[in-house]
Formats: sequence, C-alpha cells, structure tokens
Amino acid sequence: MMTKDELAERIIETELERIPEKQEVYEMHIFLDDDKVLIVGYDKEESFCEEDPQEECGVTYFWYWELRDSEKWEIIGENKDKDYTFCIDSEKDVWADDPEYSGEGSLSLTQMCTWSDQSHIEDIAGDIASEVLEWLG
Repeated sequence: MMTKDELAERIIETELERIPEKQEVYEMHIFLDDDKVLIVGYDKEESFCEEDPQEECGVTYFWYWELRDSEKWEIIGENKDKDYTFCIDSEKDVWADDPEYSGEGSLSLTQMCTWSDQSHIEDIAGDIASEVLEWLG
C-alpha cells in the first residue's frame, strides 16, 4: 500500500493534460495498484469578464478528483465539492494569491477574482492523497 507522502508526490509530479472535448478542463490520470486510477483535474467554475475582450478578465477554476476502477470505469470515490478553487487573471496571466490586488482595467471590486491558497497542485496534494487512501480503505 502506498503512503500518503508517496501518493502526494505522484500527484505533484504527474503532468496535467487538456481534455480535448472540454476546452477549460485539465486532468491527470495516475494508475494505482489493483486496477484503480486516480483522476485529478480542474475545471472552469465562473468567469468575471467585461464585454470588451481586450479588457481584464478573471476566471475561477475548481480542483476535483475521483478514484475509479480502471477496467469497468466505476466510481469508487469522488470529490467535486469545489472546496479548492483558484483564479487566473488574463491581464496578469499569472497565478496569484494577493487579496489586495486591484489591477488596472475595468473590473469592479465585486467582479475581481477571490484569490486562493490552493492555486497549485502542491498546495492540495496531501489533502487529495489522504482522502484517496481513505477510499482505498
């Protein structure tokens, strides 16, 4: 059985790939023992954009993960609660966690992204690993 730290490391080291059918969705597939596959990804939650495409735009994403039987593709466990979110600002084009960022552009304060501590997979890999190991029992 894999330890929490070993699984967290695999999550961090596995590269995310864009899902061709879904433009804003990225996933990684980690194949585990006993015909199990862990899918970790993120999807677009909402967008705070002005009508003018040249202006600043913020998009919020949420992390999700699920454990499946790799042969039958049945779900063993999943977390799509949107508890882990992050925001990307297209004007800055970086991932940030500065709650005081006001930027330049036309977004009002109510439209700005709410920055998060879960922007990078490294920030949540331990939490994912813990939950997946519980599912594996």
